[in-house]
Amino acid sequence: MFVRIGGVPHHVVVEGGGPPCVLSAGLGLSWFDWDPVVPLLAPHRTVVRFDRPGHGLSAPALVPPSAAGEAHRVAAVLDALGLDEPAAVVGHSIAGFHAEAFARLHPARTASLVLVDSSVAEEARVPAAPALRTAAARAAAGALGALGVPAALGPAARRAAIRIGRTGGGDPAPAGLVHRCYSTSRVVRGALLENAHYQAVAAELLGLRERRPLPAGAPVTVLAGTDGGRRWTARQRELSLALGARFREITPAGHLLMLDAPDAVARAVLGDEAPRPRGDEDRGARRPAAQPLA
Repeated sequence: MFVRIGGVPHHVVVEGGGPPCVLSAGLGLSWFDWDPVVPLLAPHRTVVRFDRPGHGLSAPALVPPSAAGEAHRVAAVLDALGLDEPAAVVGHSIAGFHAEAFARLHPARTASLVLVDSSVAEEARVPAAPALRTAAARAAAGALGALGVPAALGPAARRAAIRIGRTGGGDPAPAGLVHRCYSTSRVVRGALLENAHYQAVAAELLGLRERRPLPAGAPVTVLAGTDGGRRWTARQRELSLALGARFREITPAGHLLMLDAPDAVARAVLGDEAPRPRGDEDRGARRPAAQPLA
């Protein structure tokens, strides 16, 4: 289905039943990148997936992204669906910024927060000339589109990026969907626009951390794929400490945790409702020697 938010048609997929759970994917990804996770959540949650402007099947953005704007976008999607119960909000990569901003700006609507190998920017600063950055991103996307680059190379570039972001295996997405989304200049424009404003969104979130606390009683979980290396895993652990979150290292897993370890993502959302894994430990989860405060 499509819902109009801020004048932009957004592609939204809703499955399952129960309390709402919103899944938001990383830069340049699409709704179907959560496919392995949805069957694990749908028996317990109303699972909402949506494509941000310029991603998946959603129309291009009319304005540049911001932390507050993306937080309000999540709220607007829930409003459009008539879902007013507090939601579990799951953000992967750059969408971790958006999910955390939602929890801080809409605490009464947040049941829990799960950050899936989230982006981190500990000392982000707002870059100069944001309007020029926006214009440059749009110009670059227009030039690539005029040259036919998305149509010629977009699906192959998508497939390569997925292989790099995983510990093993290729892109499980259907070829038809990949071609439909990634052969268009729309997705290139969406990814370039979000990338151009990455530091500004990160800096805005740092400001929100100083002014807006996370909702009391809403559990926060940080999941880190160990394939990113020790330094990346350490930064994820530091993020969990800063947020007072539970921390889980998932191994073997790359940045695309929802593809490499969908069961770990589902358990982070479901908590006590999750089916009990075999053995004493979650499959693929490595607990650090000293646990951060929950």
